[in-house]
This record gives sequence, C-alpha cells and structure tokens, in this order.
Amino acid sequence: MDALGSLLDSLDGMLGGSPWFPYVLLGVGLFFTIYLKFPQIRYFKHACKVVTGKFDKKGLEGDTTHFQALATALSGTVGTGNIGGVALAISIGGPAALFWMWMTAFFGMTTKFVEVTLSHKYRVQTDDGTMAGGPMYYMDRRLNMKWLAILFAIATVISSFGTGSLPQINNIAQGMEATFGFAPMATGAVLSILLALVILGGIKRIAAITSRVVPIMAAVYILGSFAVIFYNIENIVPSFLSVFTNAFTGSAAAGGFLGASFAYAFNRGVNRGLFSNEAGQGSAPIAHASAKADEPVSEGMVSILEPFIDTIIICTLTGLVILSSGVWTEKFETHFERSSMMIIDGKYEESNQQDREALFAYLNGKKEHDVKPFNGEIEVVQGKAVTDNFTVIHSRSIGEQVRFGITERHKYTGTVEVKDGLPTDDSISLIGYSLVHSAELTTKAFTRGFLGENGKYIVSIGLLLFAFSTAIAWSYYGDRAMIYLLGSRSVMPYRVFYVAGFFWASFADTTLVWKLAAVAIVVMTLPNLFGILLLRKEMKSSVKQYWEDFNKEHKQ
Repeated sequence: MDALGSLLDSLDGMLGGSPWFPYVLLGVGLFFTIYLKFPQIRYFKHACKVVTGKFDKKGLEGDTTHFQALATALSGTVGTGNIGGVALAISIGGPAALFWMWMTAFFGMTTKFVEVTLSHKYRVQTDDGTMAGGPMYYMDRRLNMKWLAILFAIATVISSFGTGSLPQINNIAQGMEATFGFAPMATGAVLSILLALVILGGIKRIAAITSRVVPIMAAVYILGSFAVIFYNIENIVPSFLSVFTNAFTGSAAAGGFLGASFAYAFNRGVNRGLFSNEAGQGSAPIAHASAKADEPVSEGMVSILEPFIDTIIICTLTGLVILSSGVWTEKFETHFERSSMMIIDGKYEESNQQDREALFAYLNGKKEHDVKPFNGEIEVVQGKAVTDNFTVIHSRSIGEQVRFGITERHKYTGTVEVKDGLPTDDSISLIGYSLVHSAELTTKAFTRGFLGENGKYIVSIGLLLFAFSTAIAWSYYGDRAMIYLLGSRSVMPYRVFYVAGFFWASFADTTLVWKLAAVAIVVMTLPNLFGILLLRKEMKSSVKQYWEDFNKEHKQ
C-alpha cells in the first residue's frame, strides 16, 4: 500500500501537481475567452434569463429543467473544496492563492460554457428513456476517438468514488464526531440510507433534491460568513489588498506563516480552483446533458453561472472570513499530520531573520538554503523531547510546545527514531501549536464573528450539506459513465457499490483514495481540454447559429 501511495504521489507530481498543469488549464480558458470574445461577460445576463425558464419551450427532450441541471452540477462542485479547499490554498500559498482561484473561475466560466455546449450537443437517449451525455460522447460520436472516451469514462468512475463519495463522508463523519460526538459509523449508516433513497430514484429525484438543498445550504453558509466578515469589517480592505498586491510576487511571511513564493500561490490557487469549480474537468457537462433544451448553446450559457457562484461568490466569502479573522497566521494546538510535517536538523527561531529566510527557501523549493531533514534519534521523557537539536515544521510554520505520544493521554517515553524528517514508527504522534489548514482553519475562522464559538456549527452544517450533495451529484456522473462503458444494466450494481463504499469510508482511512482521485481528475481534465480545442471552430459556429436563430425567433 505504501508503494502504491508513493506511485500515486509521483503520478500526481507529474500531472496535477506539476508546474505546467496550471498553465494548460488557464491557457485553454484564456484561449476560448479571447476566441469567443469574452462570453462570460457578454452572455452573463442572458444566462440568468435562461436559467429562470424565460425562454423554455414545451415538449423538449430531457429529464430536468435548466435550473435543476444547474443545481445538480452545483451540488457536485460546491463541496468541501469551498470550505477546506480555500483554507488549504491560503495556508500553503497565502492570500495570493485566492487571486489565482478567481482567475481559474473567470476563465473557467468560458471553459465550462464550451464543454457543456459540446457535451449537450452529442448526448444520447438511453434504454430507460433518460438522457446521457458528457465529454465521452463527443469524443466518441464527433471526434471518433473511442479509446479517449473510454479512458475519460473510467477516470470518471474512479473520480466518483475518490471525489464524490469516499472523502466526502469521511469529512462529514469526522466533523460530526468533533462537533457533536457522533460515532463515525453511526453517521455513515444514517447518511448511507439517505443517499440510497436519493440516488436509486435516478436523475429526476436527484434533481428534485439538489434544487432544494443547494439554495438552502448556500444561504446558511453565506449568512454565517457575513457574521464573521462584518464583525471584522475593519480588516476587509487590508485583506483584499493583500490578495492583489501579492498576486505576482507571492505572499510574504506574516505571524506564524513562513511565506509562500509566487509559484506556490499560483499552483495551489489554480489547483484548488479546479477542485472547487471543476471547470475543464468534464464532470458538470454530464449533469447539464439531462436538461430539457433543443439548443445546446443555451445550456452552455447556464453553466457560465457555475464557477461564478461556486468560486467567485462562495470561495471568496470563505477566503475573506479566513483573512479578515486573522486565524491563518495564528498557531493553535493540533495533531501534526505526517503529510504536513517535517522534522529538520538544527534549531530555528521565527524571531531570527536568517532562520526565516532559510525556511522560506526550503519550503518553497529554492536552492539557497542549508536546511536538511533530521536523521537520528530523539530521546523523549513523558512526551517531552530531551534532545533539542531539531525543529518541527508543520503547516508551513515552526511547531511549538511539541509533545510526543501514542495517544493524546499516553505521553511517550523512550527513543524516537527519525529518518528523512519523519518518525519511523507512524504510531507515534506529535501534538503541539502550529498553523492549521483545510476545514480546521475555516472552523477556527468562523468562531471569530458575532456567533462566537457557535460559528463552528455553521462549518459543520455546511460540510454536511455540501459534502452530502456532492456525493449525490457524483453518483449520477458515475452511473452515466457506466452506461457508456457497460450499458444501462450496469447502473444498479454501480449504485449499490457506491453506497457501500460511502458507508465504509465513514470510518476508514481514505488517504489512498484521495491520491487516486487526484490522478483521475487530471486524466479526466486533459483529454477534455484536448477535445474541446479540436472542436473550437464547431463551437464558434454553434454560438453564431444560436444567436441567429434566437434573434429571428424573438423578432417575430
């Protein structure tokens, strides 16, 4: 399992975590933005009219309304990325990461417009009478690249578990246990039953549920965000300025935060932006393919609203909550995660400018430093290290008051062997004060508002609703991919397996699944971006024809 984990880490480093991937993702969005003359601005007002049903016709093929298709797609994108993903981006890349999330969303609005239009255009009706669409259909039916379509569909099925099912319930269960004391298995059992009741009813039931849940969960989260933002209103302008002033230089050290280079801010911002709004990934077009519309371009216009709502509104609120509250530079007592921790050789102090510069260079992959991982033994008595020739780095900060233990109560006494900066015995945990990230950071931020400590319940409820709705949407993406691969008969076994995996992940370690999903997401994204570029001329002519037909119809 360790070998498989290392292999997936290597693949992710060459794909989604590589320096070139953000440029490809933004580059395609930039190209279509210029090629189609800024459709995300020119067609935004029209998209709002389409989604309200103003131009709807009776008797059109499809399973859902424009709004229901949008709600289903949003339920798949508005998830843990909006709560934990933004916090992770800021904790790694600083305020500048939020700027690049905005850029991903702005250009992603055009990318989504293109991928949804083309996928809707080549959708098919299945044996059970429902519609099936997505990039695999235009890859197969238009580009005659069945091998690419199969690769995309397989990656979609994998991502449905790695993105939509397993990590979502894992986050929900942990949040419910931390906030309310509910046993993870009990949480998993209850939500698995609810999930089964929803997804076994197919797209019409999924659309009916998501069209109600999405507005409610968005309203709750937005109100909770404003409770923090208005409480810290004096910090809003400085927070906005820090986002823009650091966008092309990286984020300077602040408080316990040791700083981030431009490369980190750019890479993490774009990466988390994709994880949040999924523009270019090819998942949302599967939901939009179910919409009742005889003009694929009209559904493409509806999808323009997705990245705007998901990233430019909801992610911005999360970012402002974190930045204005100031918690992103504060240290809190926390368990040190191995994936975010490194024990380095020698003593380093935040108050020492040379030490800060050396650690900045080390954390940002620069060469001009002498920082080395610690190798050797650390003597520990009742949880406290007797050896003092090392420094613990956690979440891009220097760990303080570090204790070693098997559990929180069991303070370790003995020798801790460290190799390449990590204890060889992974049962030994480190607890201390450091910066925090992901949902934990967002939770801390929500307690710095008018609601006080009760603000953490907004995050818990938000995680529950956001993550559960994501699991619902991705089950649909997976079953449409299964229809393409194996036909309609494969849908029910897939749904049963999906629900079973959902329950299992409530109490299991899903780290490996997260890693697999990170690779699968890129395997979805790259073929989709390649495909829509090949069909750029068709896209342009489709938009031109749409407006010609629309103007003729509405002049009569």
